[in-house]
Amino acid sequence: MPLTDTLRATSTWAEIHQQPDLWESWAAAPALAQARDWLKGQAPREFWLMGAGTSAYTGDIIAAGLEGAAGPRLRAVPTTDLVARPRAFLPTEALVVQFSRSGDSTESVGTLDALDALSPATPRLHVTCNPKGALATRPAPGPLHVLLLPEAAHDAGFAMTSSFTTMMLSALALLLPEGAAPLPALAARLRVLLPAIERRVAATPMPDRLVFLGTGPLMHAARECTLKVLELTKGAIPVLWDSPLAFRHGPKSFVRPGTEIVLLLSPDRHAALYEADLLAELRAQYPANRLTTVGPGGDLDLPMPEGAAWGAAPAIAFAQVLGAALSDRLGFQVDAPFQGEATLSRVVTGVRLHGP
Repeated sequence: MPLTDTLRATSTWAEIHQQPDLWESWAAAPALAQARDWLKGQAPREFWLMGAGTSAYTGDIIAAGLEGAAGPRLRAVPTTDLVARPRAFLPTEALVVQFSRSGDSTESVGTLDALDALSPATPRLHVTCNPKGALATRPAPGPLHVLLLPEAAHDAGFAMTSSFTTMMLSALALLLPEGAAPLPALAARLRVLLPAIERRVAATPMPDRLVFLGTGPLMHAARECTLKVLELTKGAIPVLWDSPLAFRHGPKSFVRPGTEIVLLLSPDRHAALYEADLLAELRAQYPANRLTTVGPGGDLDLPMPEGAAWGAAPAIAFAQVLGAALSDRLGFQVDAPFQGEATLSRVVTGVRLHGP
């Protein structure tokens, strides 16, 4: 089904397609260098990477992608977990990195409250898009640095797209020795890939169900892909995520004749062997089902010479475009699919906080 002018006129569509230019310009931003210098001065032995929903997956992708690397330990801790059980986590000697587009979600504020009460000396780095949110404006009793992303990264659409990828790539630039050097190459690859993604999505029949699979950091990227489709289609299309090996242990029963399966291909040669085995199995068992591979040598060819953690950002663009296109086909407002409903809002609020 062709991509409509209505879809192309949305903020979400513009925010997906601005990502290459945004990453490229942000690579040289003084704010990135200043945040990197501040982190070096803190010299932590451990980082906690925190957020809720898509922002939590930022931490998951980075922690999995840098597992085993030299340097401080990385731990992904969703704010939704900490706020529910603060005394199970705090106090901590880690440096807490909190990601949030708005900086104002209930769990972001609840995490600040818990840290203030139980671990006030803990150093904090806030990565956010909103200059007026609590993460950007609220003082802390201990060391604090705020990395405010470019205004363009503060998505107007309901779904986090450029905000998510820019937060994630910023964190990688702060934590890795190469800094922001990979960003221009990633931007160039996505610029080339986006037209191919559009053609693939335009030729995609409406799926009854969707599966996203990936290995290591790309498994967590698959989870973000799943959330993008769920959010933008208001849950009208059931979606599942997993790793290629775990998928065989029961979750494969989710597949039906109309299920599309998307595999984010790993640049890791060992992981790729298992992915190739699963692809062969799926093609034999479900010959009529649509399979899409995104990554090195895939249907949507995306080289990942810097590794899967860096490659996750451009790979996720496929699900961003797919989710927006499916939302449009279903007749929803792509920028505000839950407009007029109390089900979900762009910034999660209304959760009652209970003191730590």
